[in-house]
Amino acid sequence: MYDLAIIGAGINGASVAHEFANASKRVIIFDMDGIASGGSGAAGAFIAPKFSKGGELKELLHDAFVYSMEFYEKNFPKLFTKTQLLHIAKDEESSEILKQYKQNTSLELKEAPAEYLESLSEHAKAFEHISIDAGVVDAQSMCRAMSKSAKYVEQKVDSLVYDDGLWIINDTYSAKSVLLATGAYESVIKEPYIKLRGVWGHRIDIKTSTKNPYSLHQNVSISPSSDNKLAIGATHNVHYHPQSATEPYDVEEGRAELLEKAGRTMKLEDVEVIRDFTGLRSGSFDYMPLIGNVVLSKETLCSKEIRFKTKKPNFDEYTYYPNLYMINGNGGYGFVLAPYLAKILSEHILSGKKISERLSPARFFARWAKKLD
Repeated sequence: MYDLAIIGAGINGASVAHEFANASKRVIIFDMDGIASGGSGAAGAFIAPKFSKGGELKELLHDAFVYSMEFYEKNFPKLFTKTQLLHIAKDEESSEILKQYKQNTSLELKEAPAEYLESLSEHAKAFEHISIDAGVVDAQSMCRAMSKSAKYVEQKVDSLVYDDGLWIINDTYSAKSVLLATGAYESVIKEPYIKLRGVWGHRIDIKTSTKNPYSLHQNVSISPSSDNKLAIGATHNVHYHPQSATEPYDVEEGRAELLEKAGRTMKLEDVEVIRDFTGLRSGSFDYMPLIGNVVLSKETLCSKEIRFKTKKPNFDEYTYYPNLYMINGNGGYGFVLAPYLAKILSEHILSGKKISERLSPARFFARWAKKLD
């Protein structure tokens, strides 16, 4: 019997496994294809903030960025590369946003060498840029390292039943609590209010004679060079879903798109694609992640005492699955958000610390229930 069963072995599930292992809890992780086999494995895994106007997501990502930089450097220094980031706006509109960001940010700004900036394309030199200390993570190795203390089972979870105070998984394993970290792939629990945006991602590792000393972001992200190799990622396709597509994903077309977008920023010479990484990422429709308890919609709707058509719903009135939680919807910032969100969620599960309602899955139930007749 386990303290926690995690369904999904991407960066979200692995981060929570790491937190629970540090609390001396027994953890089991399930994944149908392998650790970091989905969107996490296809991620560029760049650790950077969101360069945007103000808002909840920008604030959350700022806090998560500061936390995750320290977290990776302290706990997994061999899998984390601290590097200077050069982020370049894509157009005039994003240039203006970047100018405002630079004026208001509390992050320490760096200067990119003039000779490096001069070596970039005319397209890159035409727009505003910002440089800060940031990082890059070895995506798949990081997920494996973070989940190494858990028992791993490569198996699709088809059956999840709560019986006599325990969750029974696939009629074989039992756990006190269950965490859904399935990304945008098919979920075990069917709840109509939980809807995620599936975004297909593609990253490539290449050999090239071009030297790149910085983490470079514009239309795509380009990693610093290491042994004449660098990573380019990631393209995002909202139309392709591996579980519903009638045709296989065109890897060659994806490679060409990545190289074309990278080429808008810098010239890459003698390119040889070494490896492709593809997978489905998940994002929420309000762009904020979802962490916390899962609402039982049918039972909650049956309550005559709850007013659903209200501007300020009371999440404490809802009925929840017993000891069932979720962590999802990180979009393209999985490796930035996951350690920070895992800490918040673990403190909630293990110590009862309240999670902000802006992150709770219950916010989507409230919106869904309000629209019902």
